[in-house]
Amino acid sequence: MPDYADLLEKNRRYLWNPFTQMQEYLAEEPVIVERAAGVRLTDVRGREYLDGNSSLWVNVHGHNHPDLNRALVDQLGRVAHTTLLGSANVPAIELAERLVGLTPDGLDKVFYSDSGATAVEIGLKIAFAYWQRAGEPQRSRFLTMRNAYHGDTIGSVSLGMSEAFHAEFRPLLFGCDQVPYPDTYRFDGTASECAEHCLAVLAGHLEHHGAETACLVVEPLVQGAAGMIMMPPGFLAGVERLCRAYGVLLFADEVATGFGRTGRMFACEHEGVQPDLMAVAKGLTGGYLPVAATLTSDALYDAFLGDLASRRTFYHGHSYTGNQLGCAVALASLDVFEREHVVARAAALGERLSRGLQPIALLPHVGDVRRRGLMTGIELAQDADTRQPYRTDQVMGVRVCRRARELGLLTRPLGDVVTLMPAPAASDGDADRMLAILHEAIAEVTGP
Repeated sequence: MPDYADLLEKNRRYLWNPFTQMQEYLAEEPVIVERAAGVRLTDVRGREYLDGNSSLWVNVHGHNHPDLNRALVDQLGRVAHTTLLGSANVPAIELAERLVGLTPDGLDKVFYSDSGATAVEIGLKIAFAYWQRAGEPQRSRFLTMRNAYHGDTIGSVSLGMSEAFHAEFRPLLFGCDQVPYPDTYRFDGTASECAEHCLAVLAGHLEHHGAETACLVVEPLVQGAAGMIMMPPGFLAGVERLCRAYGVLLFADEVATGFGRTGRMFACEHEGVQPDLMAVAKGLTGGYLPVAATLTSDALYDAFLGDLASRRTFYHGHSYTGNQLGCAVALASLDVFEREHVVARAAALGERLSRGLQPIALLPHVGDVRRRGLMTGIELAQDADTRQPYRTDQVMGVRVCRRARELGLLTRPLGDVVTLMPAPAASDGDADRMLAILHEAIAEVTGP
């Protein structure tokens, strides 16, 4: 087994971890994963941990799944990668067909990339360029929702800038219009009143700027990185109605919510919403390889058709677009979804989480517990009744997750919101143990 001290020193000398304060990370005893199976990770010292956030929301069927492993090996025996620029390959074509069949009606074409952020940027460029080709170049504004998060590239940050993550990059960003996301946790009224208020604000904005708006980008049902903020019922369908009324394209960012996380294959299905564009990533390959896709309608696709002299081509791509290994494992993942009834399993596991979260919700320093399917946020507060937040310098979320790690559970906080998103492959016993660890960690760290 590799030597922990040697690897930690090499981490210090050579590796810069993402979203990580390296000074504190290296001063502790960070986890260095050596192998995994199911929802359990084993580090180089032989310590075992439950994967409480599905390895940043990407793992679906558990680690080291034999069918996904086999698909990779089989494809590797044929070809690992060839370009999709001006040619095609078998897994990319077959996966595109499967995705069109799985996603909401009206999404007819698939454009591949490698991450959620790039899938979002591709959708923005398609929307902008579409209106140029459709003879409405004034539709150049983008509309998004406050506290949104759509990735960390410049284009995706422009859409969903997080003050905590991105404030210093503000001078690099292009402007976007914003309307409120219906955060019922912080709205003084009922969920339906919150939805009505936010829809009224959106309608007012579109009344004035709809003719100049290319598309509205939304995280359907759950704003993930904002702290697991849940949409009230009917709001997403209301957004779609307003977009249709004002001719604005609707772009659903299903990077976090897709592939069973909300109890349906895609979050849009809960309200029968049919977006014009959709971004998927994370769970697409079951957590194996970085493959993402932007889906769009034939109507948008057709606007880019013409001879070479017309210059109507969509000039975008990257070297690994439609990589065969990634597409092959994604196809195998979709097979597992069907064969193992993964979406139904995710819905049932979500209900089990709901019951198991009830004792956590009663803790004196838990201000709110929010859940949709497997997507759970536990908001810590100095007082549960008043929901007074902790001071930023108390880093309570970090401290709770650190204690949970010591108890055998890996997850990450969003500020003082502790997240839990187990893979659908987690057993009932796995889920119960995750909840028990979180209960113990929160109670111990936050105190009486």
